[in-house]
Amino acid sequence: MYDLLVVGAGPYGLSIAAHAAAAGLKLRVFGRPMAAWRDNMPGGMFLKSEPWASNLSDPAARWRLDAYCATQGVTARHGEPIPVEMFARYGLWFARNAVPEVDERTVTRIVPRPGGFEAVTADGETVRARTVALAVGVMPFVEIPAALRGLSRDLVSHSSHHGDLDRFRGRDVTVIGGGQAALETAALLAEQGSRVRVLARTDRLRWNDVPAPWERPWWQSVRSPQSGLGCGWRNWFYAERPGIYRRLPEPTRARIAATALGPAGAWWVRDRVEDSVRVRLDHEVTAARAVPGGVRLDVARGDSFETEHVIAATGFKATRDRLGLLSGELRGALAAVSDGSPEVSRDFESSHPGLFLAGLVTAAGFGPAMRFVYGASFTAGTLVRGVRRRLHLGVPSGAIPAPGRHGAAETVPR
Repeated sequence: MYDLLVVGAGPYGLSIAAHAAAAGLKLRVFGRPMAAWRDNMPGGMFLKSEPWASNLSDPAARWRLDAYCATQGVTARHGEPIPVEMFARYGLWFARNAVPEVDERTVTRIVPRPGGFEAVTADGETVRARTVALAVGVMPFVEIPAALRGLSRDLVSHSSHHGDLDRFRGRDVTVIGGGQAALETAALLAEQGSRVRVLARTDRLRWNDVPAPWERPWWQSVRSPQSGLGCGWRNWFYAERPGIYRRLPEPTRARIAATALGPAGAWWVRDRVEDSVRVRLDHEVTAARAVPGGVRLDVARGDSFETEHVIAATGFKATRDRLGLLSGELRGALAAVSDGSPEVSRDFESSHPGLFLAGLVTAAGFGPAMRFVYGASFTAGTLVRGVRRRLHLGVPSGAIPAPGRHGAAETVPR
C-alpha cells in the first residue's frame, strides 16, 4: 500500500509529488503530465502570469521556469509573457527531473476502504493508498451558460475544449465572455481569418495594466507591493498569505473567491482585440437554438442573430458534485461551503480523513491564488505536511523546506 496517491499531473499534482518524494513518502502519481496545457490551449496563447510567478514547486526550488528557459537559450524576463507551449514543455521537464515516474493512465474511480482508499484505473487495475491528493485541475469544472447547454458540441463548445482553432478558419464564430480566455481566443480567431464577435455581459471590458518595473523606488514598492497576482496590498495578501486568508469568516472568503481578480484581458492582447474584433457589451445570451447552418442566439437586450459556432469562455465552477471520479458515497459525504466547493482544513484535507484536495477546488478556502499556478508552491508544502500528520509521521525535526516567493526556499517552523 502506498503512503500517498497523487491523482493529476498538472502544476499542482507535479508540485505535490515533488514535495512528497523529497519527504520520503511511498508515492504513486497518475495522470498525463501537463495534459490540459498541451491539449486544451491553442497555439499562440501566452501565460498571463509573470514568468517568476509561474514556477512549479520542488523543495529546493531547483527546477524553476527560468532555469528551463535558460536550457532553451531563452531568458525569462519580468514583463515578457511566456508562450503556453514553452510552459507545457517546462512542466514535462519538471516531471522528468523532480518527480518519480508518472503513470499516465487515467484514474476513473476512487473508493474509500478500511485504512485508506482504492483507486481504479481506466484499464481496470486497482491501487491502494493510505492517503490521496486530488489535483484534477480545471477540466472537470467547465461551466457553460444554461441557455447553451442543450446544444451539441458541433454548435457550442467551451474555450478549454480546443487545442487548436483551425476548424474555424473562414467561419463565423461568437465568443461568450469578457475575460482573458474570451479575448485571447477571439484575437487568435480573427488573426487566422475567422469572422468573430465577442458578447460580454459587462458594460465595459477590463484590461490589466502593463506590469510595473521590477526595479522601483522603495516608496512605490511600499505603496503597491509586487506579488504573484499583481501589484497592490490586496493582491499581495491573496498571493503571499493564503494560510491567513483561510482564517477569514467563510462568507467573506466565499465573496472574495467569487469576485476578486475578476474577468480582465492581459495588456498585451488589447490592441489585437480592439483592432480586429467586434465586441458587444451588455449582451447576455438568454436563449439559443439550432438552425440550419449554426445557432440562433437571443440576448437580453432583445437582439438576436445567427452564428455558425459558439465558444463559451465562461470559466469553471469547482463544486463538490463535479468531482465525478470520487465514488458517490465519498463525494456525497464531503462537507461543502456556501459556493458548493468542498470544505478543506488548514492542510488541504477534506472532511473525509486522508482525502486531500488541491487547485481551483480549494479557492474558497485559501483564496484567489489557488486559481493560478502561483498557488501550487504554498499548496504543495502545506499539503504534504498534512499528509505526514495524517500518516502519523510527524514533521521532521527542525523544519521542512517550503517554497517561498519567487520559488526560493523558506524555512517553515514546526
